[in-house]
Amino acid sequence: MGSGALTLICLTTLGVGLTAAPAQAANGIPGVRMTVCADSLYVRTDPGGAWMGTLSYPQTFDVKSVSGDWVYGFAYGNVNRNGWVQNGWFC
Repeated sequence: MGSGALTLICLTTLGVGLTAAPAQAANGIPGVRMTVCADSLYVRTDPGGAWMGTLSYPQTFDVKSVSGDWVYGFAYGNVNRNGWVQNGWFC
């Protein structure tokens, strides 16, 4: 099992709410409206905080700041508000 598969299993076990993304998934870039490449990416009130919506490909997220493994910004699509998502699920 490759490290990518192991990471996905660990994230799923932790309840992060992510599913497989294309191999070219990228980190968020502040100031850039990015496309979500995950089938399911939870938008939260704080890093690891309460769930407030879900984004999926090809919805977009306007990255305002990056803090470690988390990205803050505006979640377009069915969420339409500011929140936090786990970094690394953009294309």
